[in-house]
Amino acid sequence: MDIHLHKEAHLKSSDFITDVVIGMSDGLTVPFALAAGLSSAVSDNHLVTTAGIAEIIAGSIAMGLGGYLAGKTEQDHYSSELRKEYDEVARIPEKEKAEVREIFAGYGLSEYAQNVIADELAKDKDKWVEFMMKYELGLDEPDARRAGKSAATIGISYIVGGTIPLLPYFFTSTPLEGLKISALITLVCLFIFGYFKSKVTGQPVWSGAFKVMIIGAIAAGAAFTVAKLFGA
Repeated sequence: MDIHLHKEAHLKSSDFITDVVIGMSDGLTVPFALAAGLSSAVSDNHLVTTAGIAEIIAGSIAMGLGGYLAGKTEQDHYSSELRKEYDEVARIPEKEKAEVREIFAGYGLSEYAQNVIADELAKDKDKWVEFMMKYELGLDEPDARRAGKSAATIGISYIVGGTIPLLPYFFTSTPLEGLKISALITLVCLFIFGYFKSKVTGQPVWSGAFKVMIIGAIAAGAAFTVAKLFGA
């Protein structure tokens, strides 16, 4: 077999995809549920659209801020552990070399190979620390711009997702009429979103699509029922 003809199809999920999924999933579901609930309690589309826009703005800011704080926390954690690792290779180098040998022992390398690798790594402090961060602590250096990019991606994705269930209310006469069209469009979008979300994450696509759609339908149905009961 020609090894050059072999292509490995592995998905490399990115932070960007993760942030889009977070923003879109909440953006499609929460405003949809809010609009559905209001549709059973009010008779004016203007109230639904006003509340919906307010929720989308507030939700995108809250979600974006959450993404920013998560990114900053990741950076701060990495920086803190990096300082500790530099301190340890300077103060207790033999112990750190023993940890290197232990890592490679787990891969079945001989004691001789373990010693050679540990000694070679110790010659370059930066590479040594980088190795310990990755293979001892399981930490990769985060993108310095991760927090800001995450906030923007999640926030924009939330706005895009939240706009979809709200649009029909701008072009219909009553909230219930708007809800019928909104439910149809949003459930289709949730299904499509769930399909592609499952595909990029390596999950069963059809069950993933139905799962996302059903969650959105349940949330909207619950909001509609509760608002109807309290309105009555």
